[in-house]
Amino acid sequence: MIAPRIGIVGCGFIANLHSRALRGVLQAGHADGSVVAVCDVDRARAEAFARVWSADVVADPFELVRGVDAVWICTPTSSHRALVEEAAGAGTAIFCEKPLATALADAEAMAAAVAAAGVPNQVGLVLRTSPAYGAIADLLASGAYGAPMAVVFRDDQYFPNQGQYGSAWRADVSVAGGGTLIEHSIHDLDVLRMLLGEVTTVSAATANHAGHVGVEDVAVATLRFASGATASLSSVWHQVLSRPSTRYLEVFCEKAVVACGNEYTGPLTITTDAGLEERACPQPAWVGELPVADPWRTAVGPYAVQARAFLDALASGAPAFPGLDVAVEAHRVADAVYRSAAAGGAPLPLA
Repeated sequence: MIAPRIGIVGCGFIANLHSRALRGVLQAGHADGSVVAVCDVDRARAEAFARVWSADVVADPFELVRGVDAVWICTPTSSHRALVEEAAGAGTAIFCEKPLATALADAEAMAAAVAAAGVPNQVGLVLRTSPAYGAIADLLASGAYGAPMAVVFRDDQYFPNQGQYGSAWRADVSVAGGGTLIEHSIHDLDVLRMLLGEVTTVSAATANHAGHVGVEDVAVATLRFASGATASLSSVWHQVLSRPSTRYLEVFCEKAVVACGNEYTGPLTITTDAGLEERACPQPAWVGELPVADPWRTAVGPYAVQARAFLDALASGAPAFPGLDVAVEAHRVADAVYRSAAAGGAPLPLA
């Protein structure tokens, strides 16, 4: 593919990170392409994006996806399916933010649409770019510490209808599809699959303290894997505004305990009979050299890795990863969590 003409649909918080990441990657010469069109329900917000890129503001998102070579879909969840299907029908390469949809059936339909159209596609499961979690996956795959036995995963952030997120839609179940599990911890479910393989059964409970109907702010799940491993996931949306997003992951293997307190760069702490070892997990050197303003560098890094991978896939013709099919499998686990919680915590198989 020649340098793709890129469109961005949705110009909110997450699109800002993607836009800065894209701009850094393109300006540094790590990939070819240009953002030529943007769209948002807030015209002023779209115009601000357009000025940065010298791009056109397009009022109709469907017109935009039909008129570019590749599109970043950064809109609220309930709008994803229609945009993805329109883009797939137009032969447009698709980068879609997570979660794919508000319901599993819609996510499955989206994955089927891109597969049938044969268009390149990638989903914003950004923890796939984490050097720390990638290092843990490599350690587990090596077998150096024996089989993984259990994982404890805690994920918390303040309720994202305020502060830096700057929008209210995540408190509306008709738009978001749920709360902390589907909107934030879909990443964690994907990481757990990356580390431990396929989930077989789920037992879960959810709670709602903030009072937004259908939008849980606590989800606690026990996941059992075909490998014999078990994972415990606790996902919380609180009101501690000084704590935007924090994850802690601990993996118990037969011969070691591996822990990580920073979801991107670690360090990892590895405890064995020989004692405690600490390993750094730096981001790729090129990320630190991107022409990105310093206040944004840490936040933009993981999105830059995503952007470069997607644009590299377009240039080479190789499949982009993770694709919508991977996101569907994480959504399948989330669906089982919600079903189990609705059944009072009964252990349930995946659909």
